[in-house]
Amino acid sequence: MATSAGSKTGFVRQTMEAARPAPITEVGLVGWMKKNLFSSVPNTVLTLVAIYIVWVTVPPLLEFSIFNAVWSGDNRAACTNAEQGGLQPEGWFGACWPYVGAYFKQFIYGRYPAAEYWRVNIVYFMFVAGLVPLLIPSLPYKRENALFMFLIFPVVTFILLTGGHIRLEGFLLPEAVMRPSFVKFLVDFGLLTALAVAIGYVIARGTESNPAPMIRNILFAMGGLLVIALLCAVNFGLRHVETDVWGGLLVTLVIAVTGIVASLPLGILLALGRRSQMPVIRLFSVIFIEFWRGIPLITVLFMSSVMLPLFLPEGVTFDKLLRALIGVALFSAAYMAEVVRGGIQALPKGQYEGAMALGLSYWQMMQMIILPQALKLVIPGIVNSFIALFKDTTLVLIIGLFDFLGQIQSSYSDSSWASPVQSLTGYFFAALVYWLFCFSMSRYSIFMERRLDTGHR
Repeated sequence: MATSAGSKTGFVRQTMEAARPAPITEVGLVGWMKKNLFSSVPNTVLTLVAIYIVWVTVPPLLEFSIFNAVWSGDNRAACTNAEQGGLQPEGWFGACWPYVGAYFKQFIYGRYPAAEYWRVNIVYFMFVAGLVPLLIPSLPYKRENALFMFLIFPVVTFILLTGGHIRLEGFLLPEAVMRPSFVKFLVDFGLLTALAVAIGYVIARGTESNPAPMIRNILFAMGGLLVIALLCAVNFGLRHVETDVWGGLLVTLVIAVTGIVASLPLGILLALGRRSQMPVIRLFSVIFIEFWRGIPLITVLFMSSVMLPLFLPEGVTFDKLLRALIGVALFSAAYMAEVVRGGIQALPKGQYEGAMALGLSYWQMMQMIILPQALKLVIPGIVNSFIALFKDTTLVLIIGLFDFLGQIQSSYSDSSWASPVQSLTGYFFAALVYWLFCFSMSRYSIFMERRLDTGHR
């Protein structure tokens, strides 16, 4: 604009300057790589090393499992015939997938009777149909779904897999004292209920809580156990299948799911017991945790399978799989207790003071204030324990239980599929299955962490 003589000239923008695009090095794939992979000299070196490792390992793995693999055949000749082309210098092809197909049912069901596969399939279907809606937060009816998964599903699974119709026998009083066995079972169950009520009363008094709700919950739980025991004793007309013939993925999932479901509540109780002000409860919790954490799982399995029967009364026996389940659950509960205790101790003292200022009892404070926050903090540790437990199920092979990996190893004795790639193919297939389960648990853990991380946004 024009101005008078001696005055300064100026410029007033009438329109806004159009936005210019961000530099190519700051957005898109190039920007992401610069920020995450090449942001500094150490990161650049690590990125180049990782690329080299991927280059060295991934192409041979793809060649073995896909490009040079054999996909059809009836015996070992399909994987070793030099006239089929693509032969390796050593005289064999890549992965022999027909071998996996031939033994696939054995890997999934073990030696379970083929005519009864439908029972295992129903269990698999109920597990997936109940677990998936339970894990999706947006779906409704969570309480009913949880009731199905933690109460109905275990009972139906036990009846389907074993056939039910178990004989109820007592174990506290000798058979000569009271007959018949069913009456003895009821008396023993009544004694256990009275013992549980007495322990609950002592704990409630020690935590300065009203004993009535705890006693009511104990009676309700024991009543539910009695109903479950009676249902398992009913003859539904199913063929009885011994656990000795179970195997494959069935045994792996039974041990892993039972250990996971049982270890979390037991671990929470042990963590609370270790922080209790009652000397007896605290001492018992410390001894239990340190004992089970001080011995390897392989020793626990040996003790449950070989030594435990030596300490039982004459005529009292436990199924080998049941002994393994108890040992794995107790072992995992000890580690879970320390994970949960870490989360409880991470909470500031003000949370306890605020809960007590509201007049909440000990159990109300733990249920509504402390445990929800503590468990949210230790989600990675909890899932890490679950993944470790899932992989540790392979140790049951030493006590004669053929889990998924054990069933694969047992198939190597079949000479009709014997080849240099048989074991490699079997172990590769096992690695894929274990990775699928463990990676799924890991990703769901990350999803739940982000969903519950509301206090740090």
